[in-house]
Amino acid sequence: MTLAARALAQLAGWPDLTEAEPSCGIGRAVSSVHGEIAHFHSERDVDLQLTARAIRRLAGDLRRFDAVRVVPGSSWVTIRLDASADVDLLLSLTSVALQALQADRPADDGAGLPGPDAPATVSGCNDRRGVGFLRT
Repeated sequence: MTLAARALAQLAGWPDLTEAEPSCGIGRAVSSVHGEIAHFHSERDVDLQLTARAIRRLAGDLRRFDAVRVVPGSSWVTIRLDASADVDLLLSLTSVALQALQADRPADDGAGLPGPDAPATVSGCNDRRGVGFLRT
């Protein structure tokens, strides 16, 4: 079993997450009631939606990890799974992502629709942006 397959199986077993087809159409995804959390694009690369606010807050810490790629202007980070420690990092950051997505939920207008002050949704994971780790 690859590291990505192991991580996907673990995350799909979390009570707040379900396995799904990613909106980008590449690989597999896990989603919560607040939207897509992670896209597993290959046996090594995972895009995780942390939200722009969480990325700003954690920027210094995220840049310390060789396994994490922060993409300017994206609410997603890319994680390269090369070791078991990278899976542990992904699981920890997924917990942060779930909390961040819940905190960043758009204001409701009373009819279940985003209110006028709701932040614009950033669409598209990093794979769709053509960025990630260089293949060597």
